[in-house]
Amino acid sequence: MNSSVAVVTGVSSGIGNATARALVARGYRVFGTARSEASIVPEKVERVLLDVRDAASIRRGVDEVLAKAGHIDLLVNNAGGSLNGAFEETPLGQARDLFDLNFFGAVRMTQAVLPAMRARKSGRIVFISSVLGFLPAPFMGFYAASKHALEGLAESLDHETRTLGIRVALVEPAFTRTNFDSNGSSAPALIADYAAALGRTNAKMRAALSAGDEPEVVAEAVLEAATAEKPRLRYPAGRRAGLLVRLRRYLPARIFDGALRKDFGLEETGAKRASVA
Repeated sequence: MNSSVAVVTGVSSGIGNATARALVARGYRVFGTARSEASIVPEKVERVLLDVRDAASIRRGVDEVLAKAGHIDLLVNNAGGSLNGAFEETPLGQARDLFDLNFFGAVRMTQAVLPAMRARKSGRIVFISSVLGFLPAPFMGFYAASKHALEGLAESLDHETRTLGIRVALVEPAFTRTNFDSNGSSAPALIADYAAALGRTNAKMRAALSAGDEPEVVAEAVLEAATAEKPRLRYPAGRRAGLLVRLRRYLPARIFDGALRKDFGLEETGAKRASVA
């Protein structure tokens, strides 16, 4: 019997690397995308040279997987990046580049694998989103917007493909110990009025990332989304993500807003508000 075939984008580090390893351990034949031969690929993962920003590269990569394996059972859209800075400081071109990677990269990959999944009336597509796909993110507004866009796309797509035997799921990590911070980009045109608040927010983010979940926690959520007999649309990854989902759902907006501002270091002097974490 042929093993299930998975394609995971961005396997050279972090969540993609952990996910690829977890799928191999579960018995999947895993193809991991990387942009160069020098990129690290986990053991037993078959490298596919592919850049999710390049449609021709994607066509070649997906054709290679289909030629070798014959089908694709699972696509994990993991490749992505971050962008830090105030909205007003961020050039539109830089924001477009982020969307080209985080949103349209996943769009291109999904459109490329759907024909093969439709032909077999079977498949699972998992998008690595974020808690910032349903929360605001001061000074990371374009990153949050790209993840909000993924959430809307995935939910809509699941309704389109469900009757064809193809299910779509979102995995929503909270702060995770990856190279997310160091691999991101920052807005170049700094504005002094934002500097103090930006500095406090960045310090909070760095502390939260260093104390965050290991990538394996997210990989376990991906496995659950990939293998559940009756999959849910959303899979918060880790206890903090689950807590944030519940707080967002049940707390009054005014209280949640104040707590979030405190967590991001944006509270007014002397303000007394509860933390969301």
